Amino acid sequence: MTPAASAPIGIFDSGLGGLSVWRQIVALLPAESTLYVADRAHVPYGSRQEGEIRAYSEAIGSRLLEAGCKAIVVACNTASAVVLQPLRERFPGQLILGLEPAVKPAVALTRSGVVGVMATPATFQGRLFRATVGRHATRVRVVEQVCLGLADLVEAGDPDGQRTEALLRGFLEPMLAAGADTIVLGCTHYPFVIEAIRRLVGPDVTVIDPAPAVARHLSSLLERHGLRAPPGTSCHRFLTTGEAERFDRDARQLIGIETASLHVPWRGATPPGLELPPLTPLLQLPPQPF
Repeated sequence: MTPAASAPIGIFDSGLGGLSVWRQIVALLPAESTLYVADRAHVPYGSRQEGEIRAYSEAIGSRLLEAGCKAIVVACNTASAVVLQPLRERFPGQLILGLEPAVKPAVALTRSGVVGVMATPATFQGRLFRATVGRHATRVRVVEQVCLGLADLVEAGDPDGQRTEALLRGFLEPMLAAGADTIVLGCTHYPFVIEAIRRLVGPDVTVIDPAPAVARHLSSLLERHGLRAPPGTSCHRFLTTGEAERFDRDARQLIGIETASLHVPWRGATPPGLELPPLTPLLQLPPQPF
């Protein structure tokens, strides 16, 4: 069954990082409604095993589709690297988007021939990243920088603290020493520290946030399939597998929005077989203030 144009867009991440994608989608497509799921019970995904990431992501993605979402955005680079293709194969015909490392635009922009990529271990180990580099970066050097702990500090509400800056300096120096003049942010948490990164690398280094491109691609797909929402009142709902009050507080601090989130518990403790309860009843509740 083809979803209605007024149906929400499902967006999910392990935590707050996907809000960097959510805000770009809302800015570009103000008529659209969204249903955002933050799996903070398992944040961050970047240091987890592939089987765990796949179990969490497939459970969330399937529940969002069952709830009637007209499109799914995997707003997590790590999850995209692991589960994007399996989700598309499991749900053929559904609009399922993810985050592909922005290596192609970085290659087009570099002057030095060296591109730095900041990401998690799982993203670098994923087939999506390797395939992207293989297609687009055969004539440049790609410096892979694992950024352990950076997503955790953003998730903890410390994007501007001294610990975050110290981590960033340690991550950026090897890429700059290698001659990188273009740096790709390969995790949706990292745009929340993009200004600090730009300040530390200086004006001669380009820093690429892939989130705006995801929003533009989503807009194009909705238009192509006749699923653009009509003008009217959009509705944004936020669900978290962690503590709702903490999510609301951290989202307010990070991007200045009032989310009024709802807690959704997992069934079971570990994969496999871990699943969320149906999300459809949540869409029948009165709209939350936003």
